[in-house]
Amino acid sequence: MSNARRLLLVAASGLALLAAMPAAAQTAQPSAPWAQAASDIPADSNVRFGILPNGMRYAILRNATPPGQASLRLRIAAGSLMEEENQRGLAHFMEHMAFNGTTNIPENELLAILERLGLAFGADTNAQTGFDQTFYQLDLPRTNDETVDTGLRIMREQVSEALMAPDQIEAERGVIQGEERTRNSPGLRSLIAQLALLAPGQRVSSRIPIGDMEVIRTAPRERFVNFYNAYYRPSRATMIAVGDFDVDQMEAKIRGAFESWEPTAADGPEPDLGRVAERGAETRILVEPGVQSSIQINWIQSPDLDPDTVAERASRIRRGLGLAVLNRRLGELARADNPPFISGSGSASAWVDSFDVGTISANFNPGGLQRALEAIEQEKRRLVEFGVTPSELAREITDTRTAIQNAVAAAATRTTTGLAAGLLNSINEDRVFTTPQTNLDIFNAAVEGLTPAAVDTAVRAVFEGQGPLALVVTPEPIEGGEAAVTAMLEASQAVPVTPRAEQAALEWPYADFGAAAQPTSRSEIPEIGTTVVTFANGTRLVVKPTDFRDEQILVSVRTGIGERGLPTDKPDVQSLAGFTFAAGGLGRLSADELARVLSGRIYSANFSVGGDAYQLNGATRPQDLQLEMQVLTAYLTDPGLRPAPFEQIKAFFPQILAQQMATPGGAFAIQSSALLASGDARQAFPSAADIAGWTNDQMKAGVTAGLASGPIEVVIVGDTTVDDAIAAVGSTLAALPPRAPAPAAAPGADILRFPAGTPEPIRLTHTGPAEQALGYVAWPTTDSVEDETEARRVNLLSAVMELRVLARIREELALAYSPGSGSSASDVYTGYGSIFVTAQTTPENQARLFTEIDAIAASLRDTPITEDELTRARAPQLEALRRSQAGNEYWLGMLGEISSRSNTPGEITSHIADLEAVTPADIQAMAQRYLVPSKAWRASVVSANAPAAQ
Repeated sequence: MSNARRLLLVAASGLALLAAMPAAAQTAQPSAPWAQAASDIPADSNVRFGILPNGMRYAILRNATPPGQASLRLRIAAGSLMEEENQRGLAHFMEHMAFNGTTNIPENELLAILERLGLAFGADTNAQTGFDQTFYQLDLPRTNDETVDTGLRIMREQVSEALMAPDQIEAERGVIQGEERTRNSPGLRSLIAQLALLAPGQRVSSRIPIGDMEVIRTAPRERFVNFYNAYYRPSRATMIAVGDFDVDQMEAKIRGAFESWEPTAADGPEPDLGRVAERGAETRILVEPGVQSSIQINWIQSPDLDPDTVAERASRIRRGLGLAVLNRRLGELARADNPPFISGSGSASAWVDSFDVGTISANFNPGGLQRALEAIEQEKRRLVEFGVTPSELAREITDTRTAIQNAVAAAATRTTTGLAAGLLNSINEDRVFTTPQTNLDIFNAAVEGLTPAAVDTAVRAVFEGQGPLALVVTPEPIEGGEAAVTAMLEASQAVPVTPRAEQAALEWPYADFGAAAQPTSRSEIPEIGTTVVTFANGTRLVVKPTDFRDEQILVSVRTGIGERGLPTDKPDVQSLAGFTFAAGGLGRLSADELARVLSGRIYSANFSVGGDAYQLNGATRPQDLQLEMQVLTAYLTDPGLRPAPFEQIKAFFPQILAQQMATPGGAFAIQSSALLASGDARQAFPSAADIAGWTNDQMKAGVTAGLASGPIEVVIVGDTTVDDAIAAVGSTLAALPPRAPAPAAAPGADILRFPAGTPEPIRLTHTGPAEQALGYVAWPTTDSVEDETEARRVNLLSAVMELRVLARIREELALAYSPGSGSSASDVYTGYGSIFVTAQTTPENQARLFTEIDAIAASLRDTPITEDELTRARAPQLEALRRSQAGNEYWLGMLGEISSRSNTPGEITSHIADLEAVTPADIQAMAQRYLVPSKAWRASVVSANAPAAQ
């Protein structure tokens, strides 16, 4: 069931319509001054902003969360918008070539240098090309001279010394084509259709960064050189450095690395982005099998290019508050009985200096277009005609202010990567980089004396301009086509709307769970800074106070036996519980009432059915810890489990299946979930027929029974004290009556088996394009139930394998864009684990892919790896581990096992030593032990639309 749950959550996360466009992105002019030069907003004084004589800018900020690390971002103010017609895709292609050999760094050595320093390709070493910028990213595990100097040297080489050797260009063409094939999804095709509707004739609609595949296949080297020389130049470059270093020293290092950089050609021209044309109402339909059914209605305006000022931000605050009211109303409609849509939203967005757009949108189930369209159109119009109510405005001000106040309180422990991303975004958007306190001051000034009428004026302007432009994205044709959709919209516009009724005041009814309990025992685990507390009713509390993040406390509550209480021969209705549990609210409050009564508080509640427990998770701050425990206790003892969320996901489920089946990866995940567990239905993705027969009463009975017995295990990690945690738990979960013992596991439920090897790949199908295919090979390994040491070593073997997979399958042969290797080890089921290789490729290359995977596995079995290869695989793992150990999330996960595994403290403290002790001989021995050809399970995923011969 865990695989099914993950897929369901992935599908749910994709419900946000493409209409939720990226924030405005200003195309920076060469040598542009910092945004604060044209603003009355003070920039964060802790950031050192500077400019080199050659025109390159830099922004440096010291930050010690986590300690000893740094993030570098090198931004080039050029992206796909700068491409000529015969260069479409070369901005992105050029980003790839910057990793493929420079004047002083040989081909394939760049990544190896960084890997030896502990940077993982993809996670720590990456780059990205957008419409208006390209940036290169290094997250450094240390800030010593060797690491920083090497990082800066490599970045300098990438932007000024790329060789673009003809043979390397030829080799990379296949990689780019593989990336385009991988990204050619229903979502991307919907985005292309959206831009065609919103910006016809404007450059942005014909400059998707992946580019034109004919250009990718044929562009000569001179076109790469021309683009590189014209746009990779100091006047278009900005270095961002955030981390635990001395600012003066970092500034000197940046100057030393980049001051000698001089352009070698004339500056590239700024593109003509085109202008917003005068438009009337238009309707378009995109029929795209596998896509989420959606409707968006848009109004287009010329872009707002005003500088970032206090007045401009105040205007955006007023507009944002009005949209927040609209979105809350749409959310309530989506959570009602028999809702008109799955989700709905209103937004105001800007696209790279090309146009601004106001949008209302909804996702719906097939057949539900008319209700969805009418609901969003009329709710938008209700807001425009009658405005927000005083209580609605007060609530949004309270919630927004609370979030900003929390950011102020946590400002000292903002993460280095987060700050680097924030600086990059502010520079790309030509926005002043401000402190949380400045943001709070601007917000408070903007809302002081703010009236609903002022918010009404601001939000009405969002839905003015050219249009309305309606886009329906659907997996099946709409009867009557575009004319029918236009008629639906016109008919809805003729329906009168009435004002919003005021909602009744509410009280929080879950503040008293009985007399507060005192601990019956308390013990310390000093080696990991943890305290274990037990209470008379059997509740056990594990507390680790940390100073990683100010104002952050993470909570986990576990009880029952989870999947072990479910049948193994058929999917269970509880596989939907993660979707519906929190949305069902509490017995005495719906989810919307809960949010309303706790407005201004910081809390959360998420639910999952794990392998051996039911789990509730939440996040809060010190002043709301007591409330957080009340919320989680209420969900444990009085979950609402209302039918509306269940019926909604039940109706939506066929679309989830269709969306997943439209891509090779999604189709593999659906079809392999049970196969990789030898048919155990708890791991299976339920079918549409399964879900059609389920009821909310069945789920409510199963979840309620599962939560009703077994000891309660609580883990609290973060900005708290042991005493405060004891008090919060003592008055909530520990105050409950004693609970019955956990039930016995269902017959056979404590076993999970990996399938037998398959000499020939099992054939699975997807419904996407015929040129898309996927290959997968997995070998059974071990678990991490009692001892994680061997599982950690296997994971290191998978990291070595990934180095070889990337080098051979991606770089040498260009069979796949993003092949990968990984491993898994169950902490519930003895003996269940695997190491795997997977890659998306073409059908005609699948046989070669399997041959190469077999050859890589054989090479690991037959020949010891080098010390250098082990270093390149291990160093990134060690640094990622050290980084995660400086965060609350890591400790929340690890401490959840203290009650069930006696050696947990020792395993935590030995993790780094376990990895450091592995030798090349150990890697070979594990390869011989686990990568046994006869045990390899293979699967091939090909399109059901492909010719039979393939």
